[in-house]
Amino acid sequence: MSNLVIGVPREAAGAERRVALVPSIIETLVQDGFRILVERSAGQAAGYSDEAYRAVGAELAEDAAATYAGATLIARVAPPDGDELALMTPAHTLIAFLDPLGNVARAERLAATGATTFAFEFMPRTTRAQAMDALSSQATVAGYHGVLLAADRAPRLFPLLMTAAGTVKARSVLVLGAGVAGLQAIATARRLGAVVTAFDVRAAVKEQVESLGARFLAIDVAGEEQAGGYATGLDQEQHRLEQEALARACADADIVICTAQIPGARAPELITEAAVRSMRRGSVIVDLAASAGGNCACTVAGEEVDIEGVLVLGPSNPAAAIPGTASDLYAANVRAFVRLIAPGAELAPDWDDEIVAGALITRGGVVVAARVVERLAATGGAA
Repeated sequence: MSNLVIGVPREAAGAERRVALVPSIIETLVQDGFRILVERSAGQAAGYSDEAYRAVGAELAEDAAATYAGATLIARVAPPDGDELALMTPAHTLIAFLDPLGNVARAERLAATGATTFAFEFMPRTTRAQAMDALSSQATVAGYHGVLLAADRAPRLFPLLMTAAGTVKARSVLVLGAGVAGLQAIATARRLGAVVTAFDVRAAVKEQVESLGARFLAIDVAGEEQAGGYATGLDQEQHRLEQEALARACADADIVICTAQIPGARAPELITEAAVRSMRRGSVIVDLAASAGGNCACTVAGEEVDIEGVLVLGPSNPAAAIPGTASDLYAANVRAFVRLIAPGAELAPDWDDEIVAGALITRGGVVVAARVVERLAATGGAA
């Protein structure tokens, strides 16, 4: 049996309810020959007891220190905090969301530990890497949650209903951004009976939007698609035209779900404060881009803001709101990557593999990801 041990620390951030590995996935990894060390209560917020982990062959560690001391390969969801950074050594390999472009100073601190680190944000979005695409799996959950959150806070039902007491008109939902989260939001809102319109600067997604039963909002602006399927930013004049057209669309909408993001940059501001104030009282905006600055000018991450009767919600970690499913999907992503870098349950990454090289952030005490090195040079490591 391999001596390679995968450690699963309990997530330290208060709002993080997900866990990096779930019992059903651990069972398959144990069959592959890995040993799994799970910190006590690591899966509790996601609905998984310590007994469930023990039942599939995992060992339990009393705390984070014991987890790091007993494991070589560490699987986390969120980046390790300051206390956990102190536990990392050159013998460790870390897999997690690390926000390497949003917090390059953290990348330097990770490098200083000597550990080898991989970020799911940098996983190539190729056919071969689909099983490891944690950004997509978590965006699916976020899009679903965003619509349910809006439905819960809206003062009116979504579907068209014919009742003895009268007719209930279907609600109008506008989805901004037709990436993974946006497409899931469209599908969920449609299932709830809403009339859905969607906008994206990438005209290429029009067919996908319409295949889900939504209307594509055509605006005379054109953004390009960059690597990974994300849209690039617009120039100043196009952005102004975009905001004006979206203000008119928002005025007609009961619900707006915002999902547009640009990797390594602030989310584009699509909805101005004036646009919010033009919406009907009782309207709801759910900004799933809140953690990246928000698509709405009135968004405050982690808070709810009432603008003259229009409720603006800024969930800062929407995927974690449905931690069981989010953890199930994330754990499957982790397993796929673990099997790539540790074939035969022995840690032996192929450094020339495009997936391994693409996701690699630090190795040998230095930051090796080219995009992060460029950001460090531009910011002096202060970001």
